[in-house]
Amino acid sequence: MILKQGDTIGIIALSGDCEKEKVDKAKTYFEGLGYRVRLSENIYERNRYLAGTDEKKVDELHDFFEDSDIKLILCARGGYGGIRLINKINYRLIKEHPKPFCGFSDVTSLLIMINRNSGIVTYHSPMACSDFGSDEVNEATKLNFFRAISDESLSFEGDKVYNNGFAQGVLIGGNLATVVSLCGQNFIPDENFIFFTEDLNEPVYKIDKMFQQLLNIKKFAKNCKGIILGDFLGVDNEEWLEDYFKELGLRLGIPMIGGYKITHSCEKITLPIGKFAQLNEKKLIIS
Repeated sequence: MILKQGDTIGIIALSGDCEKEKVDKAKTYFEGLGYRVRLSENIYERNRYLAGTDEKKVDELHDFFEDSDIKLILCARGGYGGIRLINKINYRLIKEHPKPFCGFSDVTSLLIMINRNSGIVTYHSPMACSDFGSDEVNEATKLNFFRAISDESLSFEGDKVYNNGFAQGVLIGGNLATVVSLCGQNFIPDENFIFFTEDLNEPVYKIDKMFQQLLNIKKFAKNCKGIILGDFLGVDNEEWLEDYFKELGLRLGIPMIGGYKITHSCEKITLPIGKFAQLNEKKLIIS
């Protein structure tokens, strides 16, 4: 789809509670680009560390998908809360009213489960508060976002080779800790896939443990044909992490490339979950 001036972007709070200043800045930013903005009714609500109740969040999500005026749904922020919603969502309703659904970090659980259960492409993308609500929106982040949601062919290149080669399959991934929180759910693609991931403030041993937890699932290990890595910010030991990734790439024997702008930092790429991709040496091509 291509967003046109005058189209409505729905900004929704499905995870942690939101700062009004950042939400307002994101709203003003999109309005300055010529779009209309609708905010979810719960966006300023607070229930401990959550943006209101689970029931209200799910009702708002269903309403946003059903509302034909809303052309794209953008999550306000991450934090925590998405995993609480996955078994309460009406995925058939979403399938009947497809539109881009976007976010990252804690929203990973919703991106994966909506794609898995409805078949629509979801977008691992910047969010309202953390990116479009900042004092200065990163231009590369903005351009990557609009290119991806416009269904253009995408090409990105990493700069760290842990194991070289060629792989192809559907894209799936996101925040590593959040992906692991889906273990026990039916979230793994039935076909070959390329897995992308990143994380924040996790020690190396936990990153090792989380990868191992996923790879202990036979279906994951069998269908995963390539791994692309973003930033692992706030890690306790960079040297250990590099050693671990080199060891993992050789052990798995599949292409494993790092250095992609998949990250919690300000400059990030947008990746479509559920689209077909090829990993050829350091280049990721998405069609």
